[in-house]
Amino acid sequence: MNKTCIIYGSSTGTCQDIASRIGKKLGLDAADVIDVAKLDAGQLDGYQNLLLGTSTWGAGELQDDWYDGLKLLQGADLNGKTLAFFGCGDAESYGDTFCSAIAELYNGLKDKGAKVVGQVATDGYSFGDSEAVIDGMFVGLPLDEVNEDDKTGDRINAWVEQIKGEL
Repeated sequence: MNKTCIIYGSSTGTCQDIASRIGKKLGLDAADVIDVAKLDAGQLDGYQNLLLGTSTWGAGELQDDWYDGLKLLQGADLNGKTLAFFGCGDAESYGDTFCSAIAELYNGLKDKGAKVVGQVATDGYSFGDSEAVIDGMFVGLPLDEVNEDDKTGDRINAWVEQIKGEL
């Protein structure tokens, strides 16, 4: 596996916890799990793979720290890198925007020359709508720690197994 980092934005700690869990599954050092609020452009040079995670707020918006983080990534050279996305949402209370912030990251970075991996089928998810569903698949791993925390471990395991060969 090429050098991999996880960059996350978290307001309540949920996305941070998910990022740490994914990092452990991939055998990453704690230093390779980075809060987007502390990210600087120079850190990106050392990584081939970027796993990007955000929670969804309001009507499908990014976690606050990601607005500057996304601009930073858009200004970086991502040619030849591999990107994968994950996010947290609440499919019951916000079923019409479930994990839509994943799409904000995806749409902001999909044309930057990186390879995107880690799409997830919508099977097994109960939600009304999501901007993160493109061509019938989530563009990354959606997780609902509010209503389906009992499924999170299996979903992380399946996703990590799916993307490992691409990293």
